[in-house]
Amino acid sequence: MERSSSCSQPGHPLPHDRYITVLSIDGGGIKGIIPAVILDFLESQLQELDGKQTRLADYFDVIAGTSTGGLVTAMLTSPDENNRPLYAAKDIKPFYLENCPKIFPQTHSWFPFGQELKSLLGPLYDGKHLHGILKEKLKHTKLSQSITNVVIPAFDIKRLQPVIFSTYEAKRSALLDAKFSDICISTSAAPTFFPGHEFATKDEKGNVREYNLIDGGVAANNPALIAISEVMKQMFDSNMELLGMRAVELPRLLIVSVGTGAARVDEKYNTKLAARWGILDWLLYGGTAPLLEIFTQASADMVDFHTSLLFQALFSEDNYLRIQDDTLCGIESSVDVATRENLDRLVTIGERLLKGPVSRVDFSTGLSQPLQNGGTNEDAIIRFARLLSTERKLRLAKNIESRRPTTHAQLRIGGDGIGSRLKMESMVNNYRERLMSYPLVCSINVSTPPVNKLFWK
Repeated sequence: MERSSSCSQPGHPLPHDRYITVLSIDGGGIKGIIPAVILDFLESQLQELDGKQTRLADYFDVIAGTSTGGLVTAMLTSPDENNRPLYAAKDIKPFYLENCPKIFPQTHSWFPFGQELKSLLGPLYDGKHLHGILKEKLKHTKLSQSITNVVIPAFDIKRLQPVIFSTYEAKRSALLDAKFSDICISTSAAPTFFPGHEFATKDEKGNVREYNLIDGGVAANNPALIAISEVMKQMFDSNMELLGMRAVELPRLLIVSVGTGAARVDEKYNTKLAARWGILDWLLYGGTAPLLEIFTQASADMVDFHTSLLFQALFSEDNYLRIQDDTLCGIESSVDVATRENLDRLVTIGERLLKGPVSRVDFSTGLSQPLQNGGTNEDAIIRFARLLSTERKLRLAKNIESRRPTTHAQLRIGGDGIGSRLKMESMVNNYRERLMSYPLVCSINVSTPPVNKLFWK
């Protein structure tokens, strides 16, 4: 797609030649293994381009995750003692394979409807292993310390409103700067499965904020739109002239959104069946949790629908990649059947999804359809990896150039100063030309600050 003519108006040089890059990871319990497989492949492609030391957090301005996706987000962005990501993407799948059976212990009852009876008396799982492993690995790391910008939703049942944990907001207010462990416990506290989580934060003036939180999937099981909202909030907060006194570009979004799989549309529920259901049936029916499945799937699908529509309106469909498998059946679509057999099956589903066709939501039916001549998800990830790599190199080159001392270079005639400067300018121009060869979002005339002032550190 060619750049719109509005992107380069006479007398108004472009403030940036960059994307704002976003990674979004859905919620879904044990099905977090599926995005773990996808992200492992993406990071491996980036490492082929830029070296084994690179991590996903080096390439994304914002990483958003809900529930199990929030756990993955924290693993990818929490700093270790060297201020590098605590986990590489390849480490997430082994983490799930090892810990899911302990988080969701598979017990067998001698009594009929034992699982249903347990759910009436309290949460199905006590969450002790999950809480313990999160506190052990994440320690006292706070949201403001994340390596890149993080967005993780939860829901406050005392205030009956969503709570969006954002690195951007955490750096502005200590009351929003919670520990990663508390955030992860909260965003994964799915009703009927885990108990809610209560904690408090305190600022330097002694003010206290209390949180009573449950699963972020109640608010947004697919956090892509929340991530976009945080980007726009930062853009507007960084700029006082919201009405736009001059024509500049809207920051160009590049989004990779990874789902955790959805049940195949096999019409297992209908109104005649549900008409006889009571509270227990809505919570547990045929080995599934219909109510939880319905509202999380509805939320995820609506976000995909609106995000796809936004990118289509901006003539930038190729800048949005949604990877989701909506053909899961039986226990594959469950969030807690953590048997080794099912966990291995989910790994296989993730690998199969990579080989599957790139799909896009059909606005007339609401269902995802393979994109004609779109290639496979694997092909798309390879293309996005090249975009991300080029973007990072361009930023690094410009960052080095902006820090270069100018005084000595200007005084030296024919010396290394001028030669190095010309070499750097050539490098930047080369990266710019490579970046411009990829599809870009058409601009809109609004007043926005340069992307580097929003995100680039």
